[in-house]
Amino acid sequence: MTLPRFDTAPAAWINIASRALSRINDQRLRPLGLTFAQMPVLAALSKADGLSQKELAVLARVEQPSMAQLLARMDRDGLIRRSPAEHDRRVSLISLTENGRAKLTQVHSALFETNDQALRGFSADEVALFVDLLRRLLANLDENPADCAPDAAAAGPAFTEEHRL
Repeated sequence: MTLPRFDTAPAAWINIASRALSRINDQRLRPLGLTFAQMPVLAALSKADGLSQKELAVLARVEQPSMAQLLARMDRDGLIRRSPAEHDRRVSLISLTENGRAKLTQVHSALFETNDQALRGFSADEVALFVDLLRRLLANLDENPADCAPDAAAAGPAFTEEHRL
């Protein structure tokens, strides 16, 4: 049996592209004191303040311990604040601080520079098709989430359509 070549496997190219996008976005966000890993949290909280750590972990597609570490850094940097939930004082609800909100415009600019760089030379129709194909690919991968750990999925898109910055 002949195995498929690595250089023709779409998943391999998606992984390589994802790593390149993350690296470039981290470089662009570093002057703002941010990392690309923080984008799902910023995106989610920009749309709905007062989310729990568990809700943010699900949205970001990461394990709870990874989210706890990320939130601790964001809290330390003054990007988020925690307040106890009325329904359960053991649960903290996370919100953006004014400092966190102030960074959003700069974040938009940095991320769209990367987006423009990555899609240079693509027509509008090609971009629309590409986005549609990626959404379908992600839906296929989400069909049976028990097959892979959530942290593995985090290497993919940083946020969903509903929680875009």
